Amino acid sequence: MNSERERTYHHGDLRRVILDAALDVIATNGPGALSLRDLARRAGVSHAAPAHHFKDRTGLLTAVAAEGYALFADALAGAPDLRERGVAYVRFAATHPAHFQVMFQPDLHRTDDPDLLAARSRATEALRAGVADLPPAGRGEDDRLAGVAAWSLAHGFATLLLGGNLSDAMEGRDPEAVFRSLAGLIFTPEGRAGD
Repeated sequence: MNSERERTYHHGDLRRVILDAALDVIATNGPGALSLRDLARRAGVSHAAPAHHFKDRTGLLTAVAAEGYALFADALAGAPDLRERGVAYVRFAATHPAHFQVMFQPDLHRTDDPDLLAARSRATEALRAGVADLPPAGRGEDDRLAGVAAWSLAHGFATLLLGGNLSDAMEGRDPEAVFRSLAGLIFTPEGRAGD
């Protein structure tokens, strides 16, 4: 057995090892710092081993995005209403910052990848279901615009939170509780605020 096979064998699931290493790099230094050669070094395999699983850097980032959307769809699916889907959105961003960074940067991955498309479609449907569950007065005349409003609130809040831009406003409060309050200003069970 050659040394590369021995190292791969000892990893068990080299694809997972490389994905995990990539997530660590992205979470710490951003997607721009990602290098297949560095990941191979971290995994203790030849520099060609990551290419066997992902072909290239874009393929690796596509796998990160697809996995992220699948995890995201699962997180959203358990939420009972739109507000809690927003909370799940924020929670997902806080617990999966590397996935979150890559998922919403389509220039980093192959947007036509079948696994990515399927996972993103599941996540989109879970978000749309939250808007569809609102009473008509709560979503206005255009479901799509209500969806954009909900997405903008959750995504904007999550992005600001991850960037450390809400420290002063949060004053040590739980981000999920703060998001619930913010969402209540816009989306209420009875209708929009001010209606």
